[in-house]
Amino acid sequence: MQALTSPLAALGRATLALFAATGRLTFFVGQTLSHLIRPPFYAREFWLACLNIGWLSLPVVGMTALFTGAALALQIYAGGARFSAEQVVPSITAIGMVRELGPVLGGLMVAARVASSIAAEIGTMKVTEQIDALTTLSTNPMKYLTVPRVVAATLCVPILVGIGDIIGIMGGWMVGTTRLGFNSATYLKNTWDFLEFWDVGSGLVKGAAFGFIVATMGCYHGMNSGRGAQGVGRATKSAVVAASVAILAANYLLTEAFFSA
Repeated sequence: MQALTSPLAALGRATLALFAATGRLTFFVGQTLSHLIRPPFYAREFWLACLNIGWLSLPVVGMTALFTGAALALQIYAGGARFSAEQVVPSITAIGMVRELGPVLGGLMVAARVASSIAAEIGTMKVTEQIDALTTLSTNPMKYLTVPRVVAATLCVPILVGIGDIIGIMGGWMVGTTRLGFNSATYLKNTWDFLEFWDVGSGLVKGAAFGFIVATMGCYHGMNSGRGAQGVGRATKSAVVAASVAILAANYLLTEAFFSA
């Protein structure tokens, strides 16, 4: 009998642990949102977070977008050539970059770089009792550590996505004009003519959502880091994995919402 109930007990424990983790994360997000509208606001921490999340992430986001746009143009040309539809390369490359690949890949690159950094930084502060010191000095750790980073990521990632979209389209333009024989003016005109405002706007909305997810996951796992070097390492790994999965899930939900609208 025990052999039959053991798998069910393990499944029950895993389910309860999942619900408990979801509840803790939901409560953490609620606390973060409540602190957004209450003073004080630490401007110095905000600008430092903008520098780390925005400016220092620009090279990796830009390089990712450049090669993605170039590869996308080649793939679309190879597929379009089967139906004598090579002329769709500029428009499909642009739409694919601004609606899907730009936000998702930009968000994943920021997650890999920023979520791990935030989790490691806050986790180390917890291990070395610096967070306890903040509480002792009557400084709320949520307002000092979490809110500036969440606000900075929510504002900076859409900017990174917009810049990445431009670089990705330019990557497709470079390949189209140098490798595929497109006329430069015609390529750019087709790109501009087929892009609509909401194509760009939906990608920027996704970028804001992904930025919020990245910073929230980094702060949450850092705040809940275990003691010692192993605890910080696990928190860093969990932050990147959770942020990446959440970005992909949120991307589908947002795409579905935009599609239904």
